[in-house]
Amino acid sequence: MVAKKKTSGASKEEKVMGEFKEGTLHSGKGGPVVTNRKQAIAIALSEAGRSKPERGSRTKKNKDKKKSK
Repeated sequence: MVAKKKTSGASKEEKVMGEFKEGTLHSGKGGPVVTNRKQAIAIALSEAGRSKPERGSRTKKNKDKKKSK
């Protein structure tokens, strides 16, 4: 069985969620401690670079424009 490599994004998320569980995750630079799980997930995704939409994906607005042409 071949072990899968973890991507750097996944390890970053694990690190941030570990900090949240320990109670050492701060919002911003030296800001208050994060106590909301959803906020911790948002921070983890942001730091891993997964919170941004993929380039080239079409929004509903753009799809409608393409269909009408």
